[in-house]
Amino acid sequence: MTEGTAERDDLGCPVLVPARVRRVVSLVPSLTEAVAATRREVLAGATDWCSHPAGLDVTRVRGTKNPDLNRIRSLRPDVVLANFEENRQADLEALRDAGLPVWTTMIRTVDEALASLGRMLTVACRLPRPGWLDEAARAWRRPPVTVRRRAVVPVWRRPWMVVGRDTFTGDVLARLGVDNVYADHPGRYPKIPMERLRAVRPDLVVLPDEPYRFTADDGPECFPGVACALVSGRYLTWYGPSLVHAPAVLAGQLSSASVDP
Repeated sequence: MTEGTAERDDLGCPVLVPARVRRVVSLVPSLTEAVAATRREVLAGATDWCSHPAGLDVTRVRGTKNPDLNRIRSLRPDVVLANFEENRQADLEALRDAGLPVWTTMIRTVDEALASLGRMLTVACRLPRPGWLDEAARAWRRPPVTVRRRAVVPVWRRPWMVVGRDTFTGDVLARLGVDNVYADHPGRYPKIPMERLRAVRPDLVVLPDEPYRFTADDGPECFPGVACALVSGRYLTWYGPSLVHAPAVLAGQLSSASVDP
């Protein structure tokens, strides 16, 4: 590893970043795509869940919650990219104890995403600021929506779990005129029984296709009489290059909400 400087990640933790970063391991699909879209050749490893860009040919290091620490160490990365929500602190500490610089992002809003990705790419990865990041910033500069709807946003079933407070997903939807019913819940992804989900009488139910894959035949039937919007989980929850097209894609999917009889 070349001599570097001490930088601070989104959590304020010092990270010794080499003057030149040649090898990056990413433990978050969104961050993997962000690096690959900027300079693919620096990516040395990624998780099994890192599906974008298509055809990414790098060493796989298992999942976000169970990374193969020995394999990551063997890749000799100049920096490991992580997220405060996606990855386990114990795994990140183990990588730090092995002498690897770990850069942790914290993203709960679109503005945080734009700022965090900019710092991650230019400071942690020593890359030039990519054009797609500026395109994303322009895409999200749009007039506020005047017609608003109250929504429940499930992310899992059996048990039912929904989007709660302080989430990137909630901020994305709020910018598109959809207010999360559980935005003030103490939990970020609380378990809510179905009878309580129905009792809040939402205007809309937003059903993404990840992490749980809701479909026209799996999800809307639980909310009879309520408009349900099937949306792309990648555009709703990822905070990489997908931010460029997310406003237009999600607006179209939300406007296509239908009512299950």
